[in-house]
Amino acid sequence: MQNHLRLLTPGPTAIPDRVRLAMAMPMIHHRKPEFKAVLEETRFYLKKLFGTEQEVLPLASSGTGAMTAAVINLFSRGEKILVAQAGKFGERWRSIAQVQGLETVEIAKPWGEAVLAEDIEAVLKQHADIKGVCIQICETSTGVMHPIHEIAKITRKYDVLLVADGISSVGISPAPMDEWGIDVLLTGSQKGLMVPAGLSLLAFSEKAWKKAEQTETSCFYFNLKAELKNVLKNQTNFSSPVSLIVGLKEALAMIFEDAGHGRGGGLDALYQKHFALAQMTRAGIKAMGLEPFAKTHYAWGLTSVAMPQNVSGSELVGLAAKETGVVIAAGQEPMKDEMIRLAHMGHVDFGDMLAGLYAVARSLPQKPAAFDNAYMSIAMQAYENAPAYPKNGVAGA
Repeated sequence: MQNHLRLLTPGPTAIPDRVRLAMAMPMIHHRKPEFKAVLEETRFYLKKLFGTEQEVLPLASSGTGAMTAAVINLFSRGEKILVAQAGKFGERWRSIAQVQGLETVEIAKPWGEAVLAEDIEAVLKQHADIKGVCIQICETSTGVMHPIHEIAKITRKYDVLLVADGISSVGISPAPMDEWGIDVLLTGSQKGLMVPAGLSLLAFSEKAWKKAEQTETSCFYFNLKAELKNVLKNQTNFSSPVSLIVGLKEALAMIFEDAGHGRGGGLDALYQKHFALAQMTRAGIKAMGLEPFAKTHYAWGLTSVAMPQNVSGSELVGLAAKETGVVIAAGQEPMKDEMIRLAHMGHVDFGDMLAGLYAVARSLPQKPAAFDNAYMSIAMQAYENAPAYPKNGVAGA
């Protein structure tokens, strides 16, 4: 077993030393001026990251907590929402809605396919009483990116709220909330934001806040109207996850200072890096004779790889960790053994992805024809020659 494991999973992701050191500083009190100053700076960065003039609320929860908070603060029992399902996390929207007593209309696409704008509009035309559309930006279980930019153009034409799970896309690919017309954008700390799990972040548009004012919150803890009142005072409604917010402030500072690891900072550099890593990983996988599971509309933060016949994804993942010290992810049920997922989100670079590609190649029962390292050269060429990232967030449509 290796002394140090290289973490290339779609959450949690590697934590930069600078962020770990910030979180290791002596504890400060969450109701005192020192913490208020930290949260004030974090709020500034979060608005830039989300592309919004609205407040971004920090919640002490996983990303699923933010999904739950969005549903229970916006929709009342008996109301109807549209749920886009094309993977495990689309199914989670349905489960949350059903617990809340909502009526769901579902668009079901096969795993590996994207839900398109025309799919959304067809349902909205049939159901004039739909109040919201709940969808992932990146469906982490399949490595597919739904075309949220185009979907937002449709939802703006109807009296509905677009609620977008950006857990595996915020800080990885563009989704400027105000510019695109996204009504709710949420994420978690443990993916593109390079912080341990336990913190979620959520923002409402002005339209969403108006709907929230008309909705009686059904949960004492996830009361977002109360959270908003407190965050405007640089506080959280309940006890703050101080260390996580301190780490988030440091991670956000890194993003805006030097997102491209020496190629200049800011979101443009950050998105270009992840887009180039996606091109690199897909090219390397294809060069060793494998096929990406997501053929089109593929994610920028992870590459899903279809397993050859008689190759178990979960066994390959275990062997890769044991033999190379590289930790990647298998698929999720019901496709645990049919795919693997190789993540390139957060604090990673091309060296990490070369190690990931090597781990996959070495762990295959039958070594690829390009095991002479030709696949590495092909992957690096794809990285160096990657085109400018698509501003609408959609790759390979």
